[in-house]
Amino acid sequence: MTTVFDFSADSLAGQPVDLAQYRGKVLLIVNTASKCGFTPQYQGLEELHKEFAGQPFEVLGFPCNQFGQQEPGSAEEIGAFCEKNYGVTFPVFAKIDVNGDNAHPLYQHLKKNAPGILGTEGIKWNFTKFLVRKDGTIAGRYAPTTKPAELAGDIRKLLAE
Repeated sequence: MTTVFDFSADSLAGQPVDLAQYRGKVLLIVNTASKCGFTPQYQGLEELHKEFAGQPFEVLGFPCNQFGQQEPGSAEEIGAFCEKNYGVTFPVFAKIDVNGDNAHPLYQHLKKNAPGILGTEGIKWNFTKFLVRKDGTIAGRYAPTTKPAELAGDIRKLLAE
């Protein structure tokens, strides 16, 4: 069976990151953007990252420019924006596509295994969230309107499994 841990993605610095390094951790995977109405959710994501620090939990951010061109920046600009404006310390990866023919294989997997309002065809908007169990299977998909803090209870349940 394929899990999230079978994929890799490039870091903001352009280095390949094997997601297998997160095996045994609960993951919150989010497609992000710096010029979106939901951008302030970076703060909530960072708060979750800090709240569960020291536990097997990680937030993983995947910038995407497919929705209203709301992530036009370079990797350096994205990193600086996240750090300066929201104090982001969780991993943020290189910009990817989440929909269409060039969708990152991780997102193809996420959409197939946790279809949303658009079915497996796509991600609706920036800040769609996927909660992943320690075994790499998908526990849930959450709309962009779902605030990060609303996921704390679900994260706690998965950490206790």
